[in-house]
Amino acid sequence: MTRLQPGQFDRIAKALADPRRFEMLSAIAAKDELPCRTLVARFPVAQATVSHHLKELVVAGLVDERQEAQSKFFRARRDVLEAYFTELRGRLGGT
Repeated sequence: MTRLQPGQFDRIAKALADPRRFEMLSAIAAKDELPCRTLVARFPVAQATVSHHLKELVVAGLVDERQEAQSKFFRARRDVLEAYFTELRGRLGGT
């Protein structure tokens, strides 16, 4: 099982606190992989803003990115999400 790195729980919580970032993660997680251009077309914000949000998701460890030619593709890190949920349940006194 994947374990969160020191400080990663807080980075994830901060990343997910932004509603737009949470929406982007939801869109990525709904697919096996999503190209950046799809996210830029889907969200009514500047491309630079989309890139910033994606960078925060990558830094938090919630998504992986890969480059193919001129395009970037993003994939949700389900193992990290599970580790986050497990730690969140533990911090809230759940099982």
